[in-house]
Amino acid sequence: MVNLNISFFNGFFLLGFSGHPLLEMTLFAIIVIFYLLTLLGNMTIIILACLDSRLHTPMYFFLSHLSFMDLCYTTSTVPQLLFNLKGPEKKITYGGCVGQLYVALSMGSTECILLAVMAVDRYAAVCRPLHYAIIMHPRFCLQLVAMTWLTGLVSSLVQTVLITQVPLCGRNIIDHVFCEVPVLLKLSCVDTTANQLELFLVSAVLLLVPLALILISYGFIAQAVCKIRASEGRQKALGTCSSHLVVVFLFYGTAIAMYLKPHSTTAQDQDKFMALFYGVVTPTLNPFIYTLRNKDMKGALRKMMGKE
Repeated sequence: MVNLNISFFNGFFLLGFSGHPLLEMTLFAIIVIFYLLTLLGNMTIIILACLDSRLHTPMYFFLSHLSFMDLCYTTSTVPQLLFNLKGPEKKITYGGCVGQLYVALSMGSTECILLAVMAVDRYAAVCRPLHYAIIMHPRFCLQLVAMTWLTGLVSSLVQTVLITQVPLCGRNIIDHVFCEVPVLLKLSCVDTTANQLELFLVSAVLLLVPLALILISYGFIAQAVCKIRASEGRQKALGTCSSHLVVVFLFYGTAIAMYLKPHSTTAQDQDKFMALFYGVVTPTLNPFIYTLRNKDMKGALRKMMGKE
């Protein structure tokens, strides 16, 4: 039974799957495993990218930042989620909800742009191999990452400030698993059409513009790969891009389904499972996709474990 002592609590109640106690127990065990794997996998990538000189390249520099984003995102949401799944108390403070909202938005927005930057890096590596070192100069890579972080942090700050200005009139029961902009807008006691339109436009820009750049980059990459006659060279080119493409499809597929789909009132549980996949499963899969399909990363891992 969920304990909702509304009279003496000024934060929010995240209902999650409170109507299904057995499902909550199952999800708790599964999410604990996924969270530990997320910490292990992403921290391993960051450590390897820093310590192994063979990985001091733009590709792994960007990858280490991607792993750091995934760590920040999951740490901002999963511990609170596990606390809510474990017992009848489904509380989160107002400050905790706003903080969770800002970090999640920041990491999601930044990752959108970073994946596009990584696609441009792959384009330069495959289509301009002779000029790659000049194009992807370390200083330029640092500037790209700084621009990526700054854009994500600033745009998310604007979104968070706007949502905190929406009057809720005492409503504090959120039928979701995380604090997110769409579910908080549902609590408002005023017309939020303008906020929803603004959210849709910002989401469309942050999702569709980088995705278009990624697709254009891989269009040129596909043309370049088709011109490579040697099968070994073709496999090497595809190997450097396949892992990134898998991550792109996972990230953008779930993000577009969450933020750009038409509003529906009949699929609340579906939205919750989609949020869990986006916020828990995807950050876990990313490091394993890169390590299992990447010879350099596997070699660095064997070296760190003393097997090389």
